Amino acid sequence: MSNITDTLKENVAKAVKSLYGADFEAKKVNISPTRKEIEGDYTILVFPFAKIARKRPEAIGEEIGQYLVENMDAVAKFNIIKGFLNLSVSDNLWASMLNNMLGQADFGTHPKNGEKVMVEYSSPNTNKPLHLGHVRNILLGWSCAKILDAAGYDVTRVQIINDRGVHICKSMLTWELYGNGETPESSGMKGDHMIGKYYVLFDKKFQEEYKVWQKSKAALARYKTWINSEAGQKAVKEQGTNELEAHFYKSVYKNKYFNDESEIGQKVNEMLIKWENNDPEIRALWQKMNGWVYAGFNETYKNLGVSFDDIYYESNTYLLGKDTIEAGLEKGLFFKKEDNSVWIDLTDAKLDEKLVLRSNGTSVYMTQDMGTAQQRYKDHGVSKMIYVVGNEQEYHFKVLFEILKRLEEPYAAGLHHLSYGMVELPDGKMKSREGKVVDADDLMVEVQAAVKAVSEESGGLVGLPEETITDIHRQIGLGALKFFILKINPRRGMIFNPAESVEIQGQTGPFIQYATMRTKAVERKAKDIDLSFSDNYTDVQDIEQELLLMLQKFPKIIAKAANTYSPAEVANYSYEVAKIFNRFYNLCPILKADNPLEVKAFRLKLCQLTGKVLVKGLDLLGMESPDYM
Repeated sequence: MSNITDTLKENVAKAVKSLYGADFEAKKVNISPTRKEIEGDYTILVFPFAKIARKRPEAIGEEIGQYLVENMDAVAKFNIIKGFLNLSVSDNLWASMLNNMLGQADFGTHPKNGEKVMVEYSSPNTNKPLHLGHVRNILLGWSCAKILDAAGYDVTRVQIINDRGVHICKSMLTWELYGNGETPESSGMKGDHMIGKYYVLFDKKFQEEYKVWQKSKAALARYKTWINSEAGQKAVKEQGTNELEAHFYKSVYKNKYFNDESEIGQKVNEMLIKWENNDPEIRALWQKMNGWVYAGFNETYKNLGVSFDDIYYESNTYLLGKDTIEAGLEKGLFFKKEDNSVWIDLTDAKLDEKLVLRSNGTSVYMTQDMGTAQQRYKDHGVSKMIYVVGNEQEYHFKVLFEILKRLEEPYAAGLHHLSYGMVELPDGKMKSREGKVVDADDLMVEVQAAVKAVSEESGGLVGLPEETITDIHRQIGLGALKFFILKINPRRGMIFNPAESVEIQGQTGPFIQYATMRTKAVERKAKDIDLSFSDNYTDVQDIEQELLLMLQKFPKIIAKAANTYSPAEVANYSYEVAKIFNRFYNLCPILKADNPLEVKAFRLKLCQLTGKVLVKGLDLLGMESPDYM
């Protein structure tokens, strides 16, 4: 059975066609719940039909109301108040709706549509552990993939791991210089944590060296040369001389110093060159250290409850795309500049000219992203590719998608950047280079500890086995974390507050999990009730109708979330269902002995359907549904 309001809209449109010979779009029919002081369930605004029918609104309402009663089993009677047609639905409609939804094995999900879609998420660097920023990325990607699957797509989940480059060599060099052979086993640390420690140590050693150099004659000479240059004089005009020297060393010259004069920087660059030349010792070190990191990543992924169908490594993809550049040059899509670098002119698409190949023939990120997209299409034949990447890369993806469109790639129309805002803490931004981040593993431990503290204070799980209690704390803690992040529209930045996320009241994951647990508790106590008596229940209460109509929206919510790539649609819908169910639970006794059997049966079925929808909704968010809380 389709949504009752949609069905009514469609039949009103049919009535207008039948009665007045005019086409009227069903979606433009104005329908709303009838006000409580007026008899009826739904109200149709008939004024928009006056021009078509050339009659008074009361006459139009009479004719359309009569048509609906005669042609729709769902409409029992009607009344008219001025330009408003109030419809009363049939007594058996609610039981029919309930049976229809409950009878669907996987209510809410859509049949397979034959389309293949790829979702890329996580995509970390192998020089540090996953942190809170990665968590938002991962949860968005995992949930979007599950929602797309529920919407009928054949989904492939992938990540590309940034496992090469200067930043990777920084960790490798520092471990080589100061690690003394330390391993995850000898240190008792996860591999990604241990490597992250050396990445932070590199920055510390570099800063120490840089501060010493800044006091040298060479540093002063570099500063004087700059201050007398056009760029330096511009800086003087814009901000004066106050703190200008500090600005020079911090922002203007730092990278050049690293590449041209830093001793430790030179060692990193030499290591990178050796890696690119397949030096066996450097490659062996790289493989060993990356192996430690991957083991750490996999443990984090397992604890978060996510996985991937395919993994791409930048060390394998960074040379992809060059053949496409050559072919594009022949077609005139790309052009060369005097220094032999290759560019594409996108100014007609309100973008800039974009470098796609350096003058020395080496790739840029755009080159390999083009090649990687082409390789993924060869591997999986997808018609859509969803990139879950932070909003700081929006321009990059606009350029990439425009290039692939001009290359006439068969999947170009299905490219989408799921751009999301950054995650901050109540006390500000995170800085991974300085080690000032919220580690993903620590975060998961923290939210579970917070749940444990609340649970022990309330005593709600007393009597259960310790192992069961620990697992329930895990389910609630991770659910709290996931819901807090996913309830926010992806495009918005957010501030994550662990303490707020685990609260049992309000718009939180535990609030929804608690409502779900209630539905399970009711079912456990009602095994002997004959549910067939539900069809005899006709005195359906307002709150029961409200809950039924909200549950009926579930398939559309999934479709909307899939179309907008927004798990927030499912998260906020699930919260609304939980709120209405809690009111229903408090207003409408389900298992009280003095209730007629048909009331018990109907309400028990409604409870079952609510549980079914909430469990599925939570699952689409990557959350679990505890049996006890």
